[in-house]
Amino acid sequence: MSRKAKGIVKGAPSGFVISLLVHAAAFMLAGLLVVFSVTRKEEKKFVPPNPVERPKMKLKKPKVKVKKNSKPRSSERIVTKVQKADMPEIYLPEMSGIGDGVGTGGGYAGFDLSVNLEDISAFGMEMSIGNDLEGTFYDFKRDRSGRDIPYDIDSFLHALKTFVAKGYKPSTLSRFYRSPKKLYATTVMVPPVFSVLAPEAFGEGDTAGYLWVVHYKGQLVCPASHPDGITFRFWGMADDIMAVSVRKEVVLRACWPTEWRGYSFRSIAPRWQSSSADSRKYYHGNNLAEVGDWITLKPGESQDLDIIIGEAPGGNFAAMLSVEVQGETYEKGPQGNPILPIFKTAKPTRDLIETIYENLVPGEVCVTNGPVFCDYTVKGTSSAESPPVKQPVFLQSVENETRIWTLGDGNNIAGRFVTRIGDKAVLTDEQGRQRKVPLTQFSEEDRVYMELAQPPKFNFDFSKSSKQRFFKESIFIEGVRWLPKHIDYTFSARIKQTFAGDYNHQLKVEFFAVGEEIEGDNYILLDRQESHFTPTRENKRSHSFSGATVGLRESVNFTERRGQKYGGYMIVVTDQRGVIIDYAASHAWFPGILPLLRSLPLGKHFNKAGVRVSPPRPEPIGRY
Repeated sequence: MSRKAKGIVKGAPSGFVISLLVHAAAFMLAGLLVVFSVTRKEEKKFVPPNPVERPKMKLKKPKVKVKKNSKPRSSERIVTKVQKADMPEIYLPEMSGIGDGVGTGGGYAGFDLSVNLEDISAFGMEMSIGNDLEGTFYDFKRDRSGRDIPYDIDSFLHALKTFVAKGYKPSTLSRFYRSPKKLYATTVMVPPVFSVLAPEAFGEGDTAGYLWVVHYKGQLVCPASHPDGITFRFWGMADDIMAVSVRKEVVLRACWPTEWRGYSFRSIAPRWQSSSADSRKYYHGNNLAEVGDWITLKPGESQDLDIIIGEAPGGNFAAMLSVEVQGETYEKGPQGNPILPIFKTAKPTRDLIETIYENLVPGEVCVTNGPVFCDYTVKGTSSAESPPVKQPVFLQSVENETRIWTLGDGNNIAGRFVTRIGDKAVLTDEQGRQRKVPLTQFSEEDRVYMELAQPPKFNFDFSKSSKQRFFKESIFIEGVRWLPKHIDYTFSARIKQTFAGDYNHQLKVEFFAVGEEIEGDNYILLDRQESHFTPTRENKRSHSFSGATVGLRESVNFTERRGQKYGGYMIVVTDQRGVIIDYAASHAWFPGILPLLRSLPLGKHFNKAGVRVSPPRPEPIGRY
């Protein structure tokens, strides 16, 4: 008991000491600790400002709608931009009373469109302008996958009857082939042509021209020229199929009026009958026109419009649609008929007018006058406003020019360049005295001028290759008279320098291929190509280039022989100054119309005076 415990303070009870040590340690630890108080800052809440009253703007209806998958412009065609020739107005005898004029160029009047002219046909074009009719092509000889299927005219007419009766629902024709290519038309005016042209226009050139139909759909609106509304009716004729519906109700059935081998094409809309005494009284094309029901359109009102045109057995085809406005008086034609304006949703351009005129007998309908079923005013342009054309400069016109020459010693001399002899240039003054000056004394600009003033000459070779194309005959109609003769041409040019000297400057080479009308005095620009090259040893100082395929046709439509044939060529070589240094032409007058040939759209007609003209019109087929 007397033994001292280790670590215990003398004289203090052990429990007290231990408690004291524990409390001391706790206080020391508390002094060493720092307590932090973290206050989370409240996030700011976004308070939106008071709403601002903004004036509402009425959006205008877009005038141009570009199809996304439209075909790009061919890169093999014209690659240079030239000024258009100052062409006179086209002579249109029925143009009296035209309102705002007729549009010019490849687009539609009032729209700044760049349209591939090869795409413009009587069935429409590949670009939509917004106020047009979208055309869909159906081939009843193939299924939806494009495979051939057995079919006949009875089944064809029954399918169309169902299509019309059910409001033109695409699902009713879903089993048949539908072309992926759409065409957009501002009018339905196809005078008598070969039925193979319709599938060809839709990119289905290998399809025979029978058992097909085109469905056009769009909106029918009151013309802006009739602010109080309009009451009108359609007149139409088709060989074989045409039906027009407004608000899905048939207002005109203008099919071939008589039975063909027991088939009645009028069966596609059997309940409709015309109530007009003028129905089937006057010719539109190759048969008598039907007169439709009266239609009233109010300003600002739009109604669904559906039109089908089609061909059953093949052979000839036509679809002509005109309008009669209630209360209007019309000029009389050779049949005693009123010359009615064609139905249109845009003012026709010159290109479209000429396309229609090519097969339209004068005096049956009027292409240019009459209402335009568009609810905004479009102002046409006049060809008289075309800028002046820069006339071509030929080498002969610059050879005798007097020039101020700059010499190395700072002096200037006046004279005309004659030639180079060795290392000297021969100049002649106004008195005819010659002077030889070393080339080294001239400026670089003057030495280049001398090189350009003595360009090379060339041998020219223009060639054409051809291949005849044959169309598939109809199983219902035999005989080649129902098919056109079609020849595809490819034109090419080759030039070769006639001597071995050097000429280190780039040249532009153009060629023009020209056709002729079989009946008539017109010429047609078939192809135009441009290329550049510099004569060198590497290319043997020669150059060749060619164009795309161009088709020419010859046919006997009813009793009249019509079509085109190859007619000639011209090759032109131009230096970097724009001076024509050499050329070759099949006709002596071709160089004189070079500005026209450089600016004229492909496929268009011209005369020997260098003026664009309309294609020759067909003659009446002997019925009046």
